Amino acid sequence: MKLFNFFRSGTSHRLRIALNLKGLSPEYIAVDLRTEQHLQDAFKAVNPQQLVPALVLDDGQVLIQSPAIIEWLEERHPTPPLLPTDPDARARVRALAAIVGCDIHPINNRRILETLRQQFGCDEAAINAWCGTWISAGFDAIEALLAADTTRGAYCFGPTPTLADVYLVPQVESARRFGVDLSRWPLISAVDAACAKLPAFADAAPSKQPDAPR
Repeated sequence: MKLFNFFRSGTSHRLRIALNLKGLSPEYIAVDLRTEQHLQDAFKAVNPQQLVPALVLDDGQVLIQSPAIIEWLEERHPTPPLLPTDPDARARVRALAAIVGCDIHPINNRRILETLRQQFGCDEAAINAWCGTWISAGFDAIEALLAADTTRGAYCFGPTPTLADVYLVPQVESARRFGVDLSRWPLISAVDAACAKLPAFADAAPSKQPDAPR
């Protein structure tokens, strides 16, 4: 397998975590968003949407969109599971992941921020404020949901990492990058700290990737 991704991309980060948890090590192919490499014809031939990540399977099939790829991983490589077996519990885990994947990340990703800069003249202070607004709204909800789960352990749900943690940890990393004060969410911070102790999460961190600045 080949993984086309960018070290700082939140969607790439979450997929790297999922791949690590499943014990898979695809070839790492960096796509530099800073130089708009994703907009060039070579990558467009891989993913017509021109977004990372993209996972090329051994048979040449290309999987795109991190939610779809992670679901494929869960179905093709079910051990260890990223979702609980109980349908109600699965819905809770998916909801936590969706707060990040649907409501926080999409309006804070690079395409949106570049539009704010180039078309609306936003400076970096305004960009950080924009990102902080939506991160805070989502994290407030996640923190409340974590607090309401009296059976929760070190992670978002249950005794082992789930899809919720796979999504949350990269968003915490993004929050730090945009200068968001995480002290407001002690439960989220505790989950992030617990995950950071696991090699699958630590090895997926942006700073550990071969295309990260040295």
